[in-house]
Amino acid sequence: MRIGFIGLGNMGSGMAANLLAAGHEVLAYNRSPGRVAALAERGAVAAESVAAACDADVVVTMLADDAAVESVVSGDGGIAESLPPGATHVSSSTISVTLAERLAATHAESGRHFVSAPVFGRPEAAEAGKLFVVAAGDPAVVADLQPLFDAIGQRTFAVSADPKAANLVKLSGNFLIASMIESLGEAMALVGKAGVDKQEYLDLLTSTLFAAPAYKTYGGLLARDDFEPAGFAAHLGLKDVRLVLAAGEQLEVPLPVASLVRDRLITLMAAGGRDLDWAALGALAAWEAGGPKPGS
Repeated sequence: MRIGFIGLGNMGSGMAANLLAAGHEVLAYNRSPGRVAALAERGAVAAESVAAACDADVVVTMLADDAAVESVVSGDGGIAESLPPGATHVSSSTISVTLAERLAATHAESGRHFVSAPVFGRPEAAEAGKLFVVAAGDPAVVADLQPLFDAIGQRTFAVSADPKAANLVKLSGNFLIASMIESLGEAMALVGKAGVDKQEYLDLLTSTLFAAPAYKTYGGLLARDDFEPAGFAAHLGLKDVRLVLAAGEQLEVPLPVASLVRDRLITLMAAGGRDLDWAALGALAAWEAGGPKPGS
């Protein structure tokens, strides 16, 4: 498959590398050319523009937020006008439900396919090809994309024929992760101030009631105060929780815990934690209880 790949950040670099390893032809574009050069050494074709990356059967975008995605889709040389008719844009970015809905309409009007395929997993999972793909779009198109999804992930969940459903599922999952980080951090602050070793406490939790990858991964970061470099920066976590709340408002679903987590992430921003891993959200409780400031 000839695949354009736009966005070679913490997640995109590993995903694009695994597409190459699976035998796909990859046309790579990134605003920072150094990332492209590193991938070109592994066999990718360096695309000098978004339009050049669209000379493909499929173009994948893996970008930070709505604004970044819109900037490569719209305007002169954007995906909307450069992708060949009948080709597919796969958006793996964590974007708003509203933008996904708008992109689906834009692509349909111009004779292109649009599939939302956000992923669950941190950069190390992206490098290992162990992501979980949440895909939504025309079932026949999603089925044709399975070799692409198999190259980047360990399992694909096709959740709907409506692309925006995949984005809602992804946002809901990130909300659950953020809620878990906050509650686990509070629990660790409580037992830690009483003298219980945080790593031993985590081992107890993950060996009994909470033997889940999220508890093991984020609990380990909390136990080690390991927030730099960020696998997923706190300001991006705040963005996602805000998008969850926007979706809840649109659907008239109250999300009181999401409101609390948003405020806690704003507290982390105010404390200088914008670029820390969002696991640092869980360190706020210990700081407020007299411990060190997150990231200090």
